[in-house]
Amino acid sequence: MLQRLHAQGPGGSVVAVGHRIVHGGPAFDRPMRIDAALVDALAALEPLAPLHQPHNVAGVRAAMAAFADALHVACFDTAFHRSQPAVHQRFALPEKWFDAGVRRYGFHGLSYESVVAQLGERRHGKVVVAHLGNGASLCAIEDGRSIATTMSFSPLDGLTMGTRCGRIDAAAVLHLQSAHGLSVDEVTRLLYRESGLLGLSGVSSDMRVLEASANPRAQLAIDHFVEQLLQSIAAMAAALNGIDTLVFTAGIGENAVALRSRVVGRLRWLGLVLDEHANASGGPRISSPQSAVGTWVLRTDEEVVIARHTAAQAVQ
Repeated sequence: MLQRLHAQGPGGSVVAVGHRIVHGGPAFDRPMRIDAALVDALAALEPLAPLHQPHNVAGVRAAMAAFADALHVACFDTAFHRSQPAVHQRFALPEKWFDAGVRRYGFHGLSYESVVAQLGERRHGKVVVAHLGNGASLCAIEDGRSIATTMSFSPLDGLTMGTRCGRIDAAAVLHLQSAHGLSVDEVTRLLYRESGLLGLSGVSSDMRVLEASANPRAQLAIDHFVEQLLQSIAAMAAALNGIDTLVFTAGIGENAVALRSRVVGRLRWLGLVLDEHANASGGPRISSPQSAVGTWVLRTDEEVVIARHTAAQAVQ
């Protein structure tokens, strides 16, 4: 960026920089102007999102050094979910642990904001958004507000992902440590970097590679991904007491035609009917006129959401 600005000659300057921050913890429920104290607070959250937060914080520090006179704004993936009812933010743990920050946060909030903005009047209904990429989650949204989501305390929970295991019995983690002697670092590496589609298939974490593979383990990984997705869509619909709209977004959601067809076909009991031609063309609407649930493919744009939040902070 510095090289590009220099190439443009004198007169160009950076007024503000927006930063995606994956984890905002319990304290940050809206975009915030960044100062040294906030950077330290974000760094303290690094153990909760080890694949993301350290890089987010490093980017903030580098940008603040490069653009020292600019406004810097933190935009949190967790903030969108702070509107959830208390019952959806709690684990079944004693109150003191909730107060200590052990709670369901939810992630991909900037992506969900992007989709809500694109839905227009449809956002006022009961919407389930499937953000499916290397990281994957679902969100139940009503009147533009998050009601429930599949990720919880960290970006590890919920759906099967590229290298992350998704939902797992906590006792399995204890067993890996007590019976098999895995250290905290070894368990962290296993669950975050060696599991998910990669762990199941032994082939790749990339859905495109798995779909092209003849290895039966690759098909097992896809089957597992689809099954977890179907069960979780039903759970999100239950949280909303119904569903009017289903949206696929992010890398897999926007591009995996066969996977979308398979998922929608298994959801006919919810009233979904696929338009195969529209699905093959990438939508945006991929449901037939007979479908009781509008089904869409929308391209998420988290950068635009960050830019809007940053611009709003700049004029305050």
